[in-house]
Order: sequence, then C-alpha cells, then structure tokens
Amino acid sequence: MPTFNLKINNETHTVEADMDTPLLWVLRDKINLVGTKFGCGIGQCGACTIHVDGNAMRSCLLQVSQAEGMNITTIEGLSKDGTHPVQQAWKDIDVPQCGYCQSGQIMTASAFLGRNPNPSEEEIRNAMHGNICRCASYNSIEKAVKVASEKLS
Repeated sequence: MPTFNLKINNETHTVEADMDTPLLWVLRDKINLVGTKFGCGIGQCGACTIHVDGNAMRSCLLQVSQAEGMNITTIEGLSKDGTHPVQQAWKDIDVPQCGYCQSGQIMTASAFLGRNPNPSEEEIRNAMHGNICRCASYNSIEKAVKVASEKLS
C-alpha cells in the first residue's frame, strides 16, 4: 500500500492508503480528525468541507494521492480553542440545531471571508448555497457569516 505525507493543520502526517481513497476517510479513519463529517459522498452537501491551500474543498472528492504537497486545514485546525471569528459568530448567533453540517458550513464561510471580508447579503447567500443544512438554519447561518465579517473588520 502506498505511503503519503500530508500537511494537515500545520503538522505532517504519514499515512498508508490506497491511492484513490477519499481524503475524508484518511482524515477520519487514519488521523482521527473526526470534525470533518461524511454527508453524501458525492460533493453535494458540504458536510466534509476543508481548506486546501486556503480554498474550501469537499474532502470526499479529493483523493489522498492528490493531497500530497497541499496545505490542508480541518475544522480542528481552524483554531485550537474555537476563537476563530466565524466560530465565535456561530456561538453568538446560536446557529447549530442538530449541528451535523456545522463544520462544513464554518469551513466554507471562513474560506469565503478570507477572500471577501466585507460581503453583501447576496454574496453571503451565493457563497453558502452549496452547503446543505438538514435543519434549514440558513437565515441564522447567513446572519452568522455577516457577524463574522464584522468581527474580521
């Protein structure tokens, strides 16, 4: 079985996996970073969103063989103590209901705000539309992204 050296949350991890193993399963099963959730497995729901070189990406679609040499950040690496402005905004607005989609939502929002720190409501809605929330907390999610953008200003 091939060996891969992955830079995840500013640490190097050496893992053995089949070349086509989705990064999601490497994160969860081999490295025990379980904050990244499995939702659909086809990149449609956003639950497995991580940052790859600063961009939001679905980890269920990225093969481990493609991830070598990339800088990967999971929800665990966004901040050690939950103090990232997006995480704080999620708490301030009390966004989570069931909470299952939240790590993917937060990772999408934080990557988006990294590129657009002062977005309009329409830009927020467009940036977040690819993440599904089974509880339909979309209004709270959009409000939290706006609050986070204000914290970043």
